[in-house]
Amino acid sequence: MSVNIVAFGNERDGFSEDNQQPSLIWSYLGRSALISQIDSSLSASHVGNPVFTEYQACIFGNVRLVVHDCPVWDIFDSDWYTSCRLIGGADIIVIKYSVNDKTSFQELKDSYVPMVKKALNHCSVPVIISAIGARKNGVPCTCPLCTSDRRSCVTTSEGVQLAKELGATYLELHTLNDFYIQKYFGGVLEYFMIQSLNQKSCEKMKKRKKTQKCRRVQPPQLEQPEKMPILKGEASHYNADLHNLLCCCQCADVAFYPEDLSTVVEAHKIILCSVSHLFMLLFGVKSPSDVQDTSVVQLAQSLFAVQAGDPFPSSPRGVPPCVPPVRVVVKDSVFCSCLSDILHFIYSGAFQWERLEEDIRKKLKDPDKTEHVLEKVKCILKTPGKLSTIKDCKSHQIKRLYNTSLRLFFNTPVLADVIFKIQGATVPAHRAVLVARCEVMAAMFNGNYLEANSIQVPVYGVSKDTFLSFLEYLYTDSCCPASILQAMSLLICAEMYQVMRLQHICELYIITQLQSMPSRELASTSLSIVNLLKKAKFHNSDCLSTWLLHFIATNYLIFSQKPEFQELSVEERNFVEMHRWPSNLYLKQLADYRNYIHSQKCHCTVM
Repeated sequence: MSVNIVAFGNERDGFSEDNQQPSLIWSYLGRSALISQIDSSLSASHVGNPVFTEYQACIFGNVRLVVHDCPVWDIFDSDWYTSCRLIGGADIIVIKYSVNDKTSFQELKDSYVPMVKKALNHCSVPVIISAIGARKNGVPCTCPLCTSDRRSCVTTSEGVQLAKELGATYLELHTLNDFYIQKYFGGVLEYFMIQSLNQKSCEKMKKRKKTQKCRRVQPPQLEQPEKMPILKGEASHYNADLHNLLCCCQCADVAFYPEDLSTVVEAHKIILCSVSHLFMLLFGVKSPSDVQDTSVVQLAQSLFAVQAGDPFPSSPRGVPPCVPPVRVVVKDSVFCSCLSDILHFIYSGAFQWERLEEDIRKKLKDPDKTEHVLEKVKCILKTPGKLSTIKDCKSHQIKRLYNTSLRLFFNTPVLADVIFKIQGATVPAHRAVLVARCEVMAAMFNGNYLEANSIQVPVYGVSKDTFLSFLEYLYTDSCCPASILQAMSLLICAEMYQVMRLQHICELYIITQLQSMPSRELASTSLSIVNLLKKAKFHNSDCLSTWLLHFIATNYLIFSQKPEFQELSVEERNFVEMHRWPSNLYLKQLADYRNYIHSQKCHCTVM
C-alpha cells in the first residue's frame, strides 16, 4: 500500500539571498520519526532544471510514501497533462508559499489556484496550505518592469481566504525547525495519511468480500481501451528567435553610429519600439504630446540624433530598396561604446539586469561611467509618467515583454514594411518579426525571390482569418483557435511555412477538443474525423494522424456506423480492426456468456 503526496509552490523568500534553506517537504522527511529510509532523485523532465523532485520513503513500517515536490508553478503552463496526472494520482496535496513574497502569492491566487480547482474536478483530495516564514518589511523593489512591493507581506486573512476557496487546511510555520515541522505540519500531514490508508483498506476489503461472495460464472471483463499515443509539446524559442535576429542583423532598418561615424551597430525599429517609449518617440511612432514625460523627451533629444535617407558609409544588410534606412547618431560616446551590450540585453527577452551591469562594469572599469550608462538604460526602459524602478532587480522577477508589446504592432501599418495581399484584403506586417520567427519567410525576404524587393506580397492557399492567426502566433507566441476546423486550417498554414511548434500546438488543440467530446456528441457531430485524418496525413502531421487512427479504433462502435468509415484505406481499416474497442474476443466471450445464462434458465444479476 502507498500514499502519494504532491507539493506545489516555493516556500523560499524570492527576495532573500539565502537560497540554501531546506524545503518544507525535505525538512519533514528528514526529521519525522515515522520515516525509516529516504530515496530522492531528480526528475529528468528538464536536464539541469528539473520541474519536480521525487522523494520515496517508508512510513509506518511498510507503507510506501511517494512525494512529488514541484517548486515551480510553471509546470501548469509548460506541461498541463503532467500536472493534471500528478494531481489526479495524489492522496494529499500541499501548497506552499512565503509570507514575504506577495507577488508570487498573488500570481498563485489569480493564475494557478483556478487550475488546481479544475484539475481536482470535485475530487475529495485533502489540501494543506502552508504559509512559511516570519513577516518582515523591506525596501521596495525599484526595477522598471517589476510592480512588486516587498513591504507588503501576505497576511493571515489572505491565506485563510485562499484556504476557504480550495476547502483546504491552513497552517502558518514561522520557521522550519523541529517544533513547527513535527507539531504542526507533520501532525496534520500524518493525520491525512492515516485517513487515506484507512480508506484504501476499506475499499480493498469491500472488493475482496465482493469477489468471495460472487462464485457463479462471471460475465467477461471488458478490458480498458488501448492507450492513445501521447503528443508532447515543443518548448518555446520565442526569445531565442528575436535574439538571433540581432546576431544575424537580417532586415536591420536602424544603424547606430558614434559622432565620428567610425563604427556601426545595427538594430530593428519594431523590436526597439516594442520595449521603449523613447524609441517610439525617436522613430515617430509617438509624439512628445503622446509621451507626456519630459525626462524621456529630454533624454531622446540629448542622447540621439536621427537622420533619414541613405547617407551610410555602409548600408545595413537585408533592407529592401523600398524601406529607407535610418541613421541614428549616438551623442554620448560612453553610452555608444556599450550600445552592443545594451541591445543584447533588450533583444534577449530575459532582461538579465545583473549580467548587463557586469558586462558594462568590465568594459568601462569606472564606477562613475558605469552608473552613468545604467541610469540612461533605466530611463530608456521606463514607463512614461512613472518612476524608473530598475535597481537591485533579479532576472526571474521581471516578466518577459515581447509577447505583449509586439502585439501592439500586430496587423497595424505602424512601422510596417511589407503588405500581404490575401482574398482581396491587405494585411500589414514587419519583415524583422517574420524573418526572426519563420525560416521560410527568412529565405523568402533575404534570398533571390521577388518578395525580397517587393512591398506587396500575395498569399495563396489560405484564408485571411487563418493567415491572421498565423501572423498573431509569430508576433505573440500564442494562438487560440475557435474550433477544430480552424485549428486544422492553421495547422496546414503552419506546415506550409514550416513553423513546427505552431503545428504541434494545433495538433494538441484538436486532440484535446476531441477527447472532451462525450459519446453522444461524437455520434451526432457533422465533423468528419476521417477527413481530419486524411488532411493530417497529407500535411505530414504524423503525430495527429496516428492519434486519430487510435481514436477511431477506440470509438469503433460509433465510427463504424458512419458513412465516412468506408473512406478509410485498406491499411487504415486493418489497423482499426486490429485495435478496435471493444475487441472481437470480448464480443465473442459476451455472446458465449449470454448463451450460458440462457441455458441455465436463471436471471443474470449483472447484465
